[in-house]
Amino acid sequence: MSPEFLLTAFIVCVSPGIGVVYTLSMTLGGGMRAGVLAALGCTLVTALHMVAAMAGLAAVLHTSAVLFQLVKFAGVAYLLWMAWATLQGSGGMRIDAAEPGTAGRIIWRGVLLNLLNPKLPLFFVAFLPQFIPAGSPAGLLVELGLVFTAMTFVTFVGYVLLVASSRRAILSSPQVMTWLRRAFAASFAGLGARLALERA
Repeated sequence: MSPEFLLTAFIVCVSPGIGVVYTLSMTLGGGMRAGVLAALGCTLVTALHMVAAMAGLAAVLHTSAVLFQLVKFAGVAYLLWMAWATLQGSGGMRIDAAEPGTAGRIIWRGVLLNLLNPKLPLFFVAFLPQFIPAGSPAGLLVELGLVFTAMTFVTFVGYVLLVASSRRAILSSPQVMTWLRRAFAASFAGLGARLALERA
């Protein structure tokens, strides 16, 4: 396993995206437990997307414009709903000290958010083969996928620990909380807009 793969994978994992924004919002809303559960949900679907990519489903998404558009706009609609719920401070998307929902609901929202991003399986089809030499056994692809999945979870938990350590100070400031609520809502909306503009 090359250092280039590990470095590139880390950069991909640490880059802010749908999963990072969701994990941070859950950490602020429900503390470290909720953040870790959100990270788990996002990581589970990362593994699912890699399995889909390895099975060739990414190629189906790439060749079927109708299927790609259906999945994409379902994801856009869900992200916009997340933005609205966060801005309004309603339900499990409340950014305050309230309980953000049951463990199952937190994990499921993390799964659904990333499951409705059709670019993820396409990303793995384009990303992983770059680090597999010609003639390598198929098991190397699985190994790289498992390492990437583990790195995703560890990176997200790192975000959780960072935010959880300053959560009490953040929650005690109404001005900061208002700004964060708007920032998270704008992030979800912005990610939805970016996804809407993606092409297969």
